[in-house]
Amino acid sequence: MLVLLGVLVVVAGFATRRNPLLVVGAAGIVTGLLGGLSPREVLAAFGTGFASSRAVTIFAITLPVIGLLERYGLQEQARAVVARFGRLTPGRFLALYLLLRQATAALGLMSVFGHAQTVRPLAAPMAEGAAERRHGPLSETAREKLRSFAASADNVGLFFGEDVFLAVGSILLITGFVNTTYHTHLEPLELALWAIPTALCALAVHGWRLLRLDRTLEHAAAGTAGAVK
Repeated sequence: MLVLLGVLVVVAGFATRRNPLLVVGAAGIVTGLLGGLSPREVLAAFGTGFASSRAVTIFAITLPVIGLLERYGLQEQARAVVARFGRLTPGRFLALYLLLRQATAALGLMSVFGHAQTVRPLAAPMAEGAAERRHGPLSETAREKLRSFAASADNVGLFFGEDVFLAVGSILLITGFVNTTYHTHLEPLELALWAIPTALCALAVHGWRLLRLDRTLEHAAAGTAGAVK
């Protein structure tokens, strides 16, 4: 049971808002040492884990590219494009993004959209541009709210859309565990089909919340104008 102290290290580290990388690393070291591993074996376990998941470091390539694009006006161009569509509100745009994110995730295209490559440089600025066209300059609170809703559209779309894709890791993990443990024959397609109603409910509920965002921004803009008068 002593090895569970590594979980306590994670909880304490996150509760005190320490660097997540340092917290997880310290928890791994504590767990390994309490589990009877030598320092050399703990270091070897870290190296093996990193070597087997090198794909997670792909952000080191994408981030400089996105940074260069933003430096040369990517966000400004995104705002200019969305300003051409007069009837496109922030809520409608983010609801459309939610639909596209969920549809592509259901087809297994999990990396087509995302926070780093789409939300920050494109989706959030376009939502801000649509809001500025309708309500004028935005307050910092309204701007942060738009950014948070843009991030939530990506999260909800990916989370509930990927389970519809039968070859996703979670589906294969569930079928493998159930078939091995309970000696049944559960097909990935069966789980994927049962995930469709949940995905549709998530689309309806969060889509409604995104459309309500337009009314929230209108009230906020009206309140600001009244305060100025």
